[in-house]
Amino acid sequence: MKLAHERRIQLTAIASGLPAIAVSLSILWTGDYTPKVQWTSTAILVTCWLGFANSVREMVASPMRTVANLLEAIREGDYSIRGRAVLPDDALGEVLEQVNAMGATLQQQRLGALEATALLRKVMEEINVAIFAFDADNQLRLVNKGGEALLGRPMERLIGETASSLGLDDCLAGELRTMTRAFSGGSGRWGVSSSTFREGGVPHRLLVLTDLTGPLRQEELLAWQRLVRVLGHELNNSLAPIKSIAGSLGNIVDRDPLPDDWKEDMLHGLNIIGSRADSLQRFLGSYTRLAKLPHPTCAPVDVEALVRRCADLELRQKVTIVPGPEITIDADSDQLEQVIINLVKNAVEAAQATSGGVSIGWIRHFSRLEIWVEDEGPGLANTANLFVPFFTTKPGGSGIGLVLCRQIAEAHGGTLELTNNSGKPGCTARLLLPVHANDPLAVSAGLTV
Repeated sequence: MKLAHERRIQLTAIASGLPAIAVSLSILWTGDYTPKVQWTSTAILVTCWLGFANSVREMVASPMRTVANLLEAIREGDYSIRGRAVLPDDALGEVLEQVNAMGATLQQQRLGALEATALLRKVMEEINVAIFAFDADNQLRLVNKGGEALLGRPMERLIGETASSLGLDDCLAGELRTMTRAFSGGSGRWGVSSSTFREGGVPHRLLVLTDLTGPLRQEELLAWQRLVRVLGHELNNSLAPIKSIAGSLGNIVDRDPLPDDWKEDMLHGLNIIGSRADSLQRFLGSYTRLAKLPHPTCAPVDVEALVRRCADLELRQKVTIVPGPEITIDADSDQLEQVIINLVKNAVEAAQATSGGVSIGWIRHFSRLEIWVEDEGPGLANTANLFVPFFTTKPGGSGIGLVLCRQIAEAHGGTLELTNNSGKPGCTARLLLPVHANDPLAVSAGLTV
């Protein structure tokens, strides 16, 4: 193919000089010249003509061969070869210059890809999770050191194995979850994350296994420590005075003769013991209530009716209702009513300290509903302990109201937050909940949760 192309170039160069040669030979052979001059001149003209044709062919074919060699090197992945320098007004040289620039660009891109791949492999080796990549046939194509340690085999014995033979086929089902499994390299509770990616247009699966045993045990230990600290504090608050008063009553009974007012002292001491026992019983009841919160039973709830019903239940002070959009959510009406009543109750108690007002309303943020309760009270002095169980600044308070409200909100897939108002006194409680999945606005906007 290349020889045929060069032959065409040569024939074109020869043809371009044919008219001039023909005229010259015609003048030479029709003129009054000797045969020796005619044959000698003819040989010289033909030789020059062929030399010119070969020179033209080389001028065109040589750069084309250079371009072909450069493109072949680029195709083979060798980007280090460059063509000759470009001469002024050289069209083929400009083509060569563009090929050189393309080779330099591809060389930089290849170097960047190699560096990124090396960094990725280094990160995969250092992170403390097991990573596996499977192709469309569920055969393992990539594994890091964490995966080798988990399966108890080196990479050479793992690559090419199927997910089923490795015992990981059930891990590829689903997106994100936790599971309890035993592997050759360890057992416990694992966080499983499975996702898809494409390589060469072919879908692959990426599997990440994270050992949750250590973090869960640490969190469990911290939870037990917090629980024991709270229970110990409350029990000591009740048992210390009970022990003291019981000792005092024992000293009275041991006296001989008994003092004249011993009955009054006995009754007073027994009343205190009974009061502390009631307080301890209320505390344990509050803890049981907090620990045994039932799962919400969801059904369509009209937000406006819910808010108005909760506001009307507050008899100590009028609560101003700020109307919002007509909206229905999927929730447990009884539990949400308990949350809103508690928030309104707290707001009224705060507002009474400053003779301020209380307002309630609701607004929509695309796929989320916000029910807010605002008061004009003194505000929150310390927000760090708002959701600490059994922490309270109210006389006779249980310290579980806001904790219970937040648990109910999170059980509905929402959140609860309390913040001081900006630029004015008081604070605002915001209950954020997902909108009903069948809500027309949410469906049309594609923002359902």
